[in-house]
Amino acid sequence: MQAVPQHLRLTAQARSSASALEEVAAWLNSASEPGSLWLHCSDRVLTLPERRAIQDLLGGAGLLVERVQAETALGLVAAAALGLETSLSQPDATPELARAEPQRLTIHRGTLRSGDHLEVDGSVLVLGDVNPGARVSAAGDVRIWGRLRGVAHAGSGGNQQARIVALQLRPLQLRIAGAVARGPDDQPPTGFCEQAVLRGGAIAIEPAEPQWPLETGSVSG
Repeated sequence: MQAVPQHLRLTAQARSSASALEEVAAWLNSASEPGSLWLHCSDRVLTLPERRAIQDLLGGAGLLVERVQAETALGLVAAAALGLETSLSQPDATPELARAEPQRLTIHRGTLRSGDHLEVDGSVLVLGDVNPGARVSAAGDVRIWGRLRGVAHAGSGGNQQARIVALQLRPLQLRIAGAVARGPDDQPPTGFCEQAVLRGGAIAIEPAEPQWPLETGSVSG
Protein backbone atom coordinates (compact mmCIF):
# COMPACT_ATOMS: atom_id res chain seq x y z
CA MET A 1 0.00 0.00 0.00
CA GLN A 2 1.36 3.38 -0.96
CA ALA A 3 1.99 5.92 1.78
CA VAL A 4 0.76 8.74 -0.46
CA PRO A 5 -2.66 8.20 -2.11
CA GLN A 6 -3.24 8.60 -5.81
CA HIS A 7 -5.79 11.18 -6.95
CA LEU A 8 -8.45 10.54 -9.57
CA ARG A 9 -10.36 13.63 -10.70
CA LEU A 10 -13.57 13.28 -12.72
CA THR A 11 -14.33 15.89 -15.35
CA ALA A 12 -17.18 18.30 -14.60
CA GLN A 13 -20.48 17.04 -16.01
CA ALA A 14 -20.89 19.90 -18.49
CA ARG A 15 -17.41 19.33 -19.96
CA SER A 16 -17.62 15.56 -20.47
CA SER A 17 -19.76 13.21 -22.57
CA ALA A 18 -18.44 10.15 -20.72
CA SER A 19 -20.03 8.59 -17.67
CA ALA A 20 -18.17 8.57 -14.37
CA LEU A 21 -17.57 4.82 -14.73
CA GLU A 22 -16.14 5.30 -18.24
CA GLU A 23 -13.76 7.98 -16.96
CA VAL A 24 -12.59 5.73 -14.14
CA ALA A 25 -12.01 2.85 -16.59
CA ALA A 26 -9.99 5.11 -18.91
CA TRP A 27 -7.86 6.31 -15.99
CA LEU A 28 -7.22 2.73 -14.88
CA ASN A 29 -5.98 1.85 -18.35
CA SER A 30 -3.56 4.76 -18.50
CA ALA A 31 -2.06 5.71 -15.15
CA SER A 32 -3.05 3.57 -12.22
CA GLU A 33 -1.17 1.20 -9.97
CA PRO A 34 -2.34 -0.62 -6.82
CA GLY A 35 -2.59 1.51 -3.68
CA SER A 36 -4.85 4.00 -1.95
CA LEU A 37 -6.93 6.56 -3.79
CA TRP A 38 -8.78 9.84 -3.32
CA LEU A 39 -11.69 10.19 -5.75
CA HIS A 40 -12.63 13.77 -6.70
CA CYS A 41 -16.12 13.80 -8.23
CA SER A 42 -16.29 17.48 -9.25
CA ASP A 43 -19.97 18.46 -9.66
CA ARG A 44 -21.16 14.92 -10.47
CA VAL A 45 -23.93 13.40 -8.34
CA LEU A 46 -23.40 9.63 -8.44
CA THR A 47 -26.16 7.19 -7.58
CA LEU A 48 -25.53 4.33 -5.16
CA PRO A 49 -25.37 1.72 -8.00
CA GLU A 50 -22.88 3.94 -9.89
CA ARG A 51 -20.81 4.39 -6.76
CA ARG A 52 -20.74 0.63 -6.12
CA ALA A 53 -19.77 -0.08 -9.75
CA ILE A 54 -16.86 2.35 -9.47
CA GLN A 55 -15.86 0.80 -6.13
CA ASP A 56 -15.85 -2.69 -7.67
CA LEU A 57 -13.85 -1.52 -10.69
CA LEU A 58 -11.21 0.19 -8.57
CA GLY A 59 -11.08 -2.70 -6.11
CA GLY A 60 -10.45 -5.12 -8.95
CA ALA A 61 -7.39 -3.06 -9.86
CA GLY A 62 -6.07 -3.16 -6.30
CA LEU A 63 -7.10 0.38 -5.43
CA LEU A 64 -8.66 1.25 -2.06
CA VAL A 65 -10.73 4.45 -1.97
CA GLU A 66 -9.73 6.38 1.17
CA ARG A 67 -11.75 9.55 0.58
CA VAL A 68 -14.40 10.90 -1.80
CA GLN A 69 -14.67 14.62 -2.52
CA ALA A 70 -17.42 16.49 -4.37
CA GLU A 71 -18.55 20.06 -4.89
CA THR A 72 -22.08 19.45 -3.55
CA ALA A 73 -23.54 17.68 -0.56
CA LEU A 74 -25.72 15.55 -2.87
CA GLY A 75 -22.55 14.36 -4.57
CA LEU A 76 -21.42 12.78 -1.29
CA VAL A 77 -24.62 10.96 -0.33
CA ALA A 78 -23.83 7.65 -2.06
CA ALA A 79 -20.25 7.60 -0.73
CA ALA A 80 -21.42 8.38 2.81
CA ALA A 81 -24.03 5.62 2.57
CA LEU A 82 -21.20 3.17 1.80
CA GLY A 83 -19.31 4.33 4.90
CA LEU A 84 -16.55 6.13 3.00
CA GLU A 85 -14.80 9.22 4.32
CA THR A 86 -16.14 12.29 2.53
CA SER A 87 -15.43 16.00 2.20
CA LEU A 88 -16.73 18.91 0.16
CA SER A 89 -14.37 20.66 -2.22
CA GLN A 90 -14.59 24.25 -3.38
CA PRO A 91 -16.00 24.53 -6.93
CA ASP A 92 -14.71 27.03 -9.45
CA ALA A 93 -15.94 30.36 -8.14
CA THR A 94 -15.59 34.11 -8.45
CA PRO A 95 -12.92 35.70 -6.22
CA GLU A 96 -15.64 36.84 -3.79
CA LEU A 97 -17.04 33.33 -3.42
CA ALA A 98 -13.57 31.81 -3.19
CA ARG A 99 -12.79 34.01 -0.20
CA ALA A 100 -15.98 33.09 1.64
CA GLU A 101 -15.53 30.80 4.61
CA PRO A 102 -17.34 27.47 4.15
CA GLN A 103 -19.72 26.36 6.86
CA ARG A 104 -19.03 23.20 8.82
CA LEU A 105 -21.16 20.21 7.80
CA THR A 106 -22.39 17.42 10.07
CA ILE A 107 -23.68 14.24 8.37
CA HIS A 108 -26.21 12.18 10.34
CA ARG A 109 -26.97 8.68 9.07
CA GLY A 110 -30.41 7.33 9.91
CA THR A 111 -34.01 8.44 10.37
CA LEU A 112 -34.91 10.82 13.21
CA ARG A 113 -37.97 9.50 15.06
CA SER A 114 -40.51 11.05 17.41
CA GLY A 115 -38.72 12.53 20.42
CA ASP A 116 -35.33 12.86 18.67
CA HIS A 117 -33.73 16.32 18.51
CA LEU A 118 -30.62 16.83 16.38
CA GLU A 119 -28.94 20.22 16.85
CA VAL A 120 -25.65 21.33 15.23
CA ASP A 121 -23.55 24.51 15.20
CA GLY A 122 -22.95 24.54 11.43
CA SER A 123 -25.05 22.87 8.75
CA VAL A 124 -26.47 19.35 8.75
CA LEU A 125 -27.20 16.63 6.20
CA VAL A 126 -29.60 13.90 7.39
CA LEU A 127 -29.40 10.64 5.42
CA GLY A 128 -32.93 9.50 6.24
CA ASP A 129 -36.37 10.84 7.12
CA VAL A 130 -37.32 13.28 9.87
CA ASN A 131 -40.54 11.79 11.25
CA PRO A 132 -43.41 13.65 12.99
CA GLY A 133 -42.37 14.50 16.54
CA ALA A 134 -38.67 14.76 15.62
CA ARG A 135 -36.76 18.04 15.37
CA VAL A 136 -33.59 19.08 13.56
CA SER A 137 -31.99 22.50 13.94
CA ALA A 138 -28.79 24.06 12.63
CA ALA A 139 -27.06 27.43 12.66
CA GLY A 140 -26.62 26.96 8.89
CA ASP A 141 -28.55 24.89 6.36
CA VAL A 142 -30.71 21.83 7.08
CA ARG A 143 -30.64 19.21 4.30
CA ILE A 144 -32.56 15.95 4.42
CA TRP A 145 -31.97 13.07 2.01
CA GLY A 146 -35.49 11.82 2.71
CA ARG A 147 -38.86 13.19 3.82
CA LEU A 148 -39.21 16.03 6.30
CA ARG A 149 -42.39 15.50 8.34
CA GLY A 150 -41.23 16.82 11.71
CA VAL A 151 -39.84 20.25 12.62
CA ALA A 152 -36.80 21.85 10.98
CA HIS A 153 -35.08 25.09 11.99
CA ALA A 154 -32.33 26.49 9.77
CA GLY A 155 -30.36 29.62 10.66
CA SER A 156 -31.08 29.06 14.35
CA GLY A 157 -28.57 31.78 15.25
CA GLY A 158 -30.30 34.33 13.02
CA ASN A 159 -28.76 33.48 9.62
CA GLN A 160 -31.42 34.61 7.11
CA GLN A 161 -29.49 33.09 4.16
CA ALA A 162 -29.89 29.56 5.53
CA ARG A 163 -32.27 27.16 3.84
CA ILE A 164 -34.07 23.87 4.40
CA VAL A 165 -33.85 21.26 1.62
CA ALA A 166 -35.49 17.82 1.46
CA LEU A 167 -36.62 15.25 -1.08
CA GLN A 168 -40.11 16.03 0.23
CA LEU A 169 -41.06 18.96 2.48
CA ARG A 170 -44.18 18.03 4.47
CA PRO A 171 -43.19 19.28 7.95
CA LEU A 172 -45.24 20.16 10.98
CA GLN A 173 -43.27 23.41 11.12
CA LEU A 174 -40.50 25.19 9.23
CA ARG A 175 -38.32 27.89 10.77
CA ILE A 176 -35.61 29.97 9.13
CA ALA A 177 -33.98 32.46 11.49
CA GLY A 178 -37.03 34.07 13.17
CA ALA A 179 -39.61 33.25 10.46
CA VAL A 180 -42.09 30.38 10.95
CA ALA A 181 -44.33 28.55 8.45
CA ARG A 182 -46.05 25.26 7.77
CA GLY A 183 -45.09 22.97 4.91
CA PRO A 184 -46.99 22.79 1.59
CA ASP A 185 -49.91 20.41 1.06
CA ASP A 186 -49.39 19.66 -2.65
CA GLN A 187 -46.85 17.18 -4.00
CA PRO A 188 -43.45 18.39 -5.33
CA PRO A 189 -42.69 18.44 -9.08
CA THR A 190 -41.46 15.04 -10.28
CA GLY A 191 -37.68 14.72 -10.10
CA PHE A 192 -37.12 17.81 -7.92
CA CYS A 193 -36.01 18.29 -4.36
CA GLU A 194 -37.72 21.11 -2.48
CA GLN A 195 -36.26 23.95 -0.49
CA ALA A 196 -37.55 26.53 1.94
CA VAL A 197 -35.87 29.96 1.81
CA LEU A 198 -36.59 33.46 3.04
CA ARG A 199 -38.05 35.78 0.41
CA GLY A 200 -38.95 39.26 1.62
CA GLY A 201 -38.95 38.11 5.24
CA ALA A 202 -41.39 35.21 4.60
CA ILE A 203 -40.65 31.52 4.00
CA ALA A 204 -41.13 30.41 0.37
CA ILE A 205 -41.10 26.84 -1.01
CA GLU A 206 -39.43 26.24 -4.38
CA PRO A 207 -37.42 23.63 -6.34
CA ALA A 208 -33.97 23.14 -4.83
CA GLU A 209 -30.59 23.80 -6.39
CA PRO A 210 -28.03 21.27 -5.05
CA GLN A 211 -24.94 23.54 -4.87
CA TRP A 212 -23.64 23.63 -1.31
CA PRO A 213 -19.94 24.61 -0.75
CA LEU A 214 -19.57 23.38 2.84
CA GLU A 215 -16.75 21.82 4.78
CA THR A 216 -17.47 18.28 6.01
CA GLY A 217 -17.18 17.87 9.76
CA SER A 218 -18.49 15.11 11.99
CA VAL A 219 -20.57 12.08 11.08
CA SER A 220 -23.17 10.62 13.45
CA GLY A 221 -25.71 7.86 13.43
